[in-house]
Amino acid sequence: MSALSDAAQALLGAARRAGADVAEVVLQHGAAVSVQRRLGKIEETERAETREIALRVFIGRASAAVSASAIDEAGFARLAEQAVSMARVVPEDPYAEIPQAPPPLDAAFLELDGQVEPEMEVLIDRAAAAEEAALSVPGITNSEGASASWSRAISVLATSHGFVGEYARSNHGLSVTAIAGAGVDMQRDYDFSSALHGEDLDNPVTLGRHAAARALARLNPTRPATARLPVLFHPRVAGSILGHLAGAISGGAIARGTSFLKDALGKPVFAPGITITDDPLRVRGLRSRPFDREGQPVAAMNFIEDGVLTGWILDTRSANQLGLKTNGHAGGLANFYMAAGRLNQAELMADIAEGLFVTELIGMGVNGLTGDYSRGAAGFMIRNGVLAEPVAEFTIAGNLKDMFLNITAASDLTFKRGTDAPTLRIEGMILAGA
Repeated sequence: MSALSDAAQALLGAARRAGADVAEVVLQHGAAVSVQRRLGKIEETERAETREIALRVFIGRASAAVSASAIDEAGFARLAEQAVSMARVVPEDPYAEIPQAPPPLDAAFLELDGQVEPEMEVLIDRAAAAEEAALSVPGITNSEGASASWSRAISVLATSHGFVGEYARSNHGLSVTAIAGAGVDMQRDYDFSSALHGEDLDNPVTLGRHAAARALARLNPTRPATARLPVLFHPRVAGSILGHLAGAISGGAIARGTSFLKDALGKPVFAPGITITDDPLRVRGLRSRPFDREGQPVAAMNFIEDGVLTGWILDTRSANQLGLKTNGHAGGLANFYMAAGRLNQAELMADIAEGLFVTELIGMGVNGLTGDYSRGAAGFMIRNGVLAEPVAEFTIAGNLKDMFLNITAASDLTFKRGTDAPTLRIEGMILAGA
């Protein structure tokens, strides 16, 4: 075992000696490096290391949790005593428990860990290449800069039932933001890439040129007229639709009865042909993991299959409340995505006489209880099947129940964010503009 695993076992021992019936420990040791560059100058470099520890103890069905920002075995007895003292005075929770778990998978096959910290010069070169590529595009007048980063975290989960799991994850990031125009007519846009391994990052020059092209395309926007029309969501905002689904099928929300999908299990909630999957075991997936937050085994699961809702996002507590079994989703979703459709983006809009292509969303106007949806947006009009003038300062609205049932997916799915969808077309949304 590693030093972190040894420390976790030591804290479990302290919890048992303090009087805990069962206990759970999470330890994490992380390091992060970043650089920010703007207009050819390095504005900031930073390196940080973090150590975090969390202990949860049970006395009967009563539980309490404590945390600390230092892994110091000399303080474990005091930390454990604090947690046990708290658990003795809180009411019992009939649904909470620390579950038994089988031995964890070896995470090596997931290729989550790039291990080697890059030199600062490597990060500087990535940021420089991205920003210079953006600034070299005619019409780009300024830059909000480019940033490059690397991080690595080692995580350990151990329980008094005998489970000990450990894995490491690294991440490389790169982003760039370009500005076009001048004065009150300026427009900005961005591009980014994130990957567990540096060689999987998108080319910095390509990112810079994309950011520049997007900023230029947004110049001189108008405010569109109010209408009901088909709306296309660019992939970089389409994932937000899946985010609203995730909130609606959370086991906690279902148990509380606070989801607009609480009675929808086994029923069609999306258009036929739509499949939405969570895959924790994708090799080099941004959120892949060998076990969930409770040590339970994980596997790919279709939450939406041919439009039908098949299950909830469950941890042990919410599963117990609902009379179900946990499904490896304690701690939430991993790599959540909607399967690609058959039509490309151009084909998806080809028959639209007038529509809207959304590239940016603003605010979070979504009611999880009713499904009512209203968000500020910006993008482009679609006229006679092609993109037309840029538009801004408007709101799109609908209800997620209707939106889900009227979705068509394009074929341009890429795994870039952890929650991913291709371009999505949704019929009959309300555009509230001029």
